[in-house]
Amino acid sequence: MKLCVVQARPVKGDIHRNIANHKKLLNLAVANGAGTIVFPELSLTGYEPGLANELASRADDRRLDDFQSISDTDGITIGIGLPTKKDDGTCISMILFQPKRERQTYSKKYIHVDEEEIFIPGKNSLVTISGQPGTALAICYEITVHEHAEKAFNSGATIYLASVAKTAQGTEKAITRLTAIAKEYSMTVLMSNCVGLSGGYECGGRSSAWNNKGELVGQLNDTDEGILIFDTDSGEKIERIV
Repeated sequence: MKLCVVQARPVKGDIHRNIANHKKLLNLAVANGAGTIVFPELSLTGYEPGLANELASRADDRRLDDFQSISDTDGITIGIGLPTKKDDGTCISMILFQPKRERQTYSKKYIHVDEEEIFIPGKNSLVTISGQPGTALAICYEITVHEHAEKAFNSGATIYLASVAKTAQGTEKAITRLTAIAKEYSMTVLMSNCVGLSGGYECGGRSSAWNNKGELVGQLNDTDEGILIFDTDSGEKIERIV
């Protein structure tokens, strides 16, 4: 399986421009053979809590139709970050597009205390991707919650895909934690992070991949957009900077 994490530079609150940039990066990932592609936390808006309620949408948003078309045409799974509307508030979510399947929404269950004024925890039980029971998802703060990785492991996951928006300091801590997850649960782990300004701070990049021994097998830099692909069968990695 060729897993891909995208390192993107979000434009604050501009869903239209971010969609265009996502499509450019998706084309690069598809051209390099990626099968499952994950973007950073809230990648379509940037991590902008103050704008989240205004920008929140739903999985059936017609502006997202091109991603479903790409998934159907190229036979790939795509995970894109977006705040989503619920009856009782706004969630930090990942919209999942799979070939010829109904779109899924994974909403961050464990939220940081700083997020509680804006966001509500996700209530869906999705941990592993439907149709890919060995692949689990995590959004940013969830990687620090031991129950989250444990539940993924107990659900049969052998792959752990983390979508984050971290500062340089936060990125360093995330790398330490994800290394530990890969070692403790013998899971292949990948992290997708942003670069550039998001939420008023500079994101740390360094999107990474670890094998199931906890060995770092690939890492992008801390300044540029790009993709990192890891082939779980051959152990090959592909890094492309744009």
